[in-house]
Amino acid sequence: MKQLTIVVRPITAEAVLNVINDLDLNACVVQEAKGYSRQKGYLERYRGSEYSMAFLPKVEISVWVNDARLAEVEEKITKAARTGRIGDGKVLVIDVGWPGAMEF
Repeated sequence: MKQLTIVVRPITAEAVLNVINDLDLNACVVQEAKGYSRQKGYLERYRGSEYSMAFLPKVEISVWVNDARLAEVEEKITKAARTGRIGDGKVLVIDVGWPGAMEF
């Protein structure tokens, strides 16, 4: 079993969640996150002063997938999240197959 941790822009999170729903995955965790990478943030104006916002809003989605479906799920999620610009996100694959693991 693998855990996919998907970090995407908030505007593409709904498309990724629709793909997860269409793939009939049973477990999913969604949380807000902040990202910092090649985008280097942006400038925001507040009361005449400029402030650097180094951390950009992201959405982190975690799903658990059987090894047999990993390639299919990863491909469809990547296709849904990709816009072709810097900052689209990341898909991390973590092996969670430990002895004594149980589903409930």
